[in-house]
Amino acid sequence: MTVLLVVAKAPVPGAVKTRLCPPATPDRAARIAAAALRDTLDVVAATAGVTPVLALAGRLADGVDAAALTAATAGWTVLPQRGVDLAERLACAHADVADAFPGRAVLQVGMDTPQLTPASLAGAVRRLADVDAVLGRAADGGWWALGLRDPRRAAVLRAVPMSTADTGRLTRAALTRDGVRVAPLPVLRDVDGWADALAVAAATPGGRFARQVAAVRRELVVGGRR
Repeated sequence: MTVLLVVAKAPVPGAVKTRLCPPATPDRAARIAAAALRDTLDVVAATAGVTPVLALAGRLADGVDAAALTAATAGWTVLPQRGVDLAERLACAHADVADAFPGRAVLQVGMDTPQLTPASLAGAVRRLADVDAVLGRAADGGWWALGLRDPRRAAVLRAVPMSTADTGRLTRAALTRDGVRVAPLPVLRDVDGWADALAVAAATPGGRFARQVAAVRRELVVGGRR
C-alpha cells in the first residue's frame, strides 16, 4: 500500500503563507493555510488504498483551527519535520517514512494545492506503480507532488535549490542523474501569492479554502471602506 505523505506547516500566524501578506494579515493568511490543509487532509483521507502520513513543522495546537485539524489527523501517522531548510526537510520526511513503512512507495504532496481530488491522487498512485518516480510540476516552475517507489532516493533533493523557477526542472534532473525513471503528472497551480489564492479558489469554489479566501476578500473590502 502506497504511503500518501502530506508535508505541511502548522498554520501559526506569522509563520505560514507569509507571501499572502499583504493584502492579507498574518492571522488571515494562517486561516487560509488552515483551510488549505484541512481540504488536503480530507482529500487524502478519501483516497482509497493509501496510508496517510503527515510530516508536520510546528504543532497543530499552536495554530489556527487547532481542534478541527487535530481531529482530521486522528488515526494518521504524524512525524515531526527535521532539517535546516526545505530541501533537507523533504529528504528527511521521505527517509522517515521509509523507516516507518519499509518497502512502501511514497507519494508526497504539500498543503499548497487544495484543488486536489481523490481521483487525481489515485491516478498519481497508479502511475507510480509503473515507474521509479512521478513528478508533478507547478505552474511557477516548482513542483507540487513527488512520488518515489524507493523514498530513500529523495536524498537527491538536498542538492536542489527550492522555491525557485527552476526547482521542478532541477529536481527531475537530479533524479535522472541518480538513475531514476521519472514520469510526469499534470501541471498544477500552487498557492504562493494572493493572485494564486484567488485563481485556485475560483477554480475549486466548493472547498474550505475557497470559502476562506472569499471571507478574507470580504474583510478586506469592509476594512478598505473604513
